[in-house]
Amino acid sequence: MSDAPKIWLTTLGCSKNQVDSDKVTAVLHDAGYEDAATPESADVVMVNTCAFIEPAREESINTVLEMADTKQRDAKLVVLGCMAQRYEQELVDALPEADAVIGLDRYAEIVGRLDTLTEWQPLEIRPVRRSPMDILYETRRPTPATPYAYVKVAEGCDKLCTFCAIPQFRGKQRSRDPLNIRTEVAGLASAGVGEVVLVAQDLAAYGRDTGISGGIVALVESLADVPDLKRLRLYYLYPREIRPELIAAMSELPTVVDYFDLSLQHVAPALLRAMKRPGSGDSHLQLIEDIRRQAPAAALRSSFIIGFPGETDDDVDQLEAFLRTAQLDWVGFFPYSPEEGTPSATFPDQIDPGLAMERLRHLHAIQDDITQAKNAAQVGSRLEVLVDQVEDGQPVARSYRQAPEIDGVILLDQGKPGQWLEADIVGAFGTDLEAKVAG
Repeated sequence: MSDAPKIWLTTLGCSKNQVDSDKVTAVLHDAGYEDAATPESADVVMVNTCAFIEPAREESINTVLEMADTKQRDAKLVVLGCMAQRYEQELVDALPEADAVIGLDRYAEIVGRLDTLTEWQPLEIRPVRRSPMDILYETRRPTPATPYAYVKVAEGCDKLCTFCAIPQFRGKQRSRDPLNIRTEVAGLASAGVGEVVLVAQDLAAYGRDTGISGGIVALVESLADVPDLKRLRLYYLYPREIRPELIAAMSELPTVVDYFDLSLQHVAPALLRAMKRPGSGDSHLQLIEDIRRQAPAAALRSSFIIGFPGETDDDVDQLEAFLRTAQLDWVGFFPYSPEEGTPSATFPDQIDPGLAMERLRHLHAIQDDITQAKNAAQVGSRLEVLVDQVEDGQPVARSYRQAPEIDGVILLDQGKPGQWLEADIVGAFGTDLEAKVAG
């Protein structure tokens, strides 16, 4: 049996965190570490934390404490990710259960830190990685049971949204080389990953920081013909960055799905100005019209912050009217959270959290009706679907209209993970659809 230490990594937060976890795992595998079957059997238990909003931080701390209770007594506990980056010393002081706290800027040290913690002295020479950015450029080996994978094309963000602390701990935008990205996507596709999801804090601004010719459009075009890649999806599109040429590329390239994830946040002009966000309800509607004119079958998603400081009943009415007019397929609503160090945390007219949740539930109910009607309209259609998993004997799949982990799913009568199937939609209930495999 191998004497290599066994590792277990729990990931919290967004898909970008999952990419970080994949890359860290690849680095540790290259260094000889092996995966544990369970956290209880691991020599090193790691938690990749999220620091986006207060509930995410609470979940991260609770998970760290849960892992401290779950792991075997001599196993080491390591805290990674955004909370480790933003609150390193506070976590060191507050969590004696943690054997190490390693922030994003120190991922280059992770192999050495784990070697020290485990007192492992492997005979082979390890690859040298000189900076955290080297981790970003790692290409990872997907597990066979992963029909889709996230690929991060840039780190950090240059936007100055008053509610967001991400630039404080993720830094300015740093785009990857397009050839490096294509190499990773090609590797994933050849290993059996059918769908690749491109992610970044500000995806549509890809390449601007490095002067990469053509930016996001050129990147998408360069990935669209990767052999064996069936589906390419784009997440987190800042509205002002969505140029006509990007809409055209997404609607015309067969591999790129007609799925537009629009980062709108609100529609009331005064609130958008206070957020340092672009646009208005009217400009958002014009963008949606432009997309639907070029891609009539497109699925549209967005998310909105409810309870931002100064939000009035009239602002909520404007958002309600927008939802009814826009008829978005999928919408996420999030209560405003005053984040330490952000300008909006000091704004006057902070909204009572109870009122914010009341407004959120009201808007959510309206959008639920819209989403259900959108789903009902799919009954009778035939869609190509990708089977993601079989859960309790039930095959669970998605069409181009549904993004992994955040949208509804399609429940099939048959299928195995990784299969591409033609499916006839026979029913709709809530956010999900029911389908039978054609033929």
